[in-house]
Amino acid sequence: MNELAESANPDRLAVMRIGVSLLGLATIFAGILDLIWGDFDPGHQPIGALGVYILGRAIFAYNTGVWMILAGSAIFCRRMVRIGAWAMAIIYFIFGMFLLPRFYTMPHRYGFHVTLILGVFGEMLQQFIVVAGCVVLYASFASPASRWTEKAPLVARWTFGLSGVLFGLAHFTNPKGPVHMIPQWMPFGAPFWILISGIGFMLAGLAILSGILNVLAARLLVLMLLFFEVALVPIILGYPHLHQAWGASAYNLAVAGAVWIFAASITNRHARGHAIQSASELT
Repeated sequence: MNELAESANPDRLAVMRIGVSLLGLATIFAGILDLIWGDFDPGHQPIGALGVYILGRAIFAYNTGVWMILAGSAIFCRRMVRIGAWAMAIIYFIFGMFLLPRFYTMPHRYGFHVTLILGVFGEMLQQFIVVAGCVVLYASFASPASRWTEKAPLVARWTFGLSGVLFGLAHFTNPKGPVHMIPQWMPFGAPFWILISGIGFMLAGLAILSGILNVLAARLLVLMLLFFEVALVPIILGYPHLHQAWGASAYNLAVAGAVWIFAASITNRHARGHAIQSASELT
């Protein structure tokens, strides 16, 4: 089996490790939060979409917390990285599937609106972004003959690209949604930052979908997400007993790690392509 370390420059591997560290630590942190509260994070592990009263919910939450801690820890072990990547992909995929009932319950309650459906789909993509990052991580350590080596880049491209576009649209169609996340001490006011972040999401999504400046777009997206982390600090300090406040920070870091892994994988793929082309020209 040819692993990423054997097929990529060590410097580029080190760059991917930054994303791996963010994703792994954030997942471990989210699992620890589930164990502390004995419940799911309502904002980013939306089991509440399945119903108000769920039998054994606390047990499921504890099991989920242990699963996330083990999965996040596994990707730091060379021999366990693929198992850890799959384990994380599974749990974040389940979080996304929790939202399926809302495609019925939301229109039933508020009436059918395209923006409403897109909003639910966007919530699912929030989880599938992390899933895509895990799939890319798995493929990066898989054999070159593996089908995932070819499929992962395409899945990631559409997942990250569509998510960026939909997140940007959400900032324009529902500008009041993210207002509470913007600290009052920031200059120019909340509407300005909502506009800037919405444009940033859309431009990043379009760049990733088109393949034009996609690496730069992904890295700038990570920078924006890390800036969001600074904005989340006052919320945590103001509501230290709120699971969702801490969970938002963990989820945001997980997404930043997933996007970083995606950007690094594009760079590695381009480098391998250039190396193959150079080798063929010499022969």
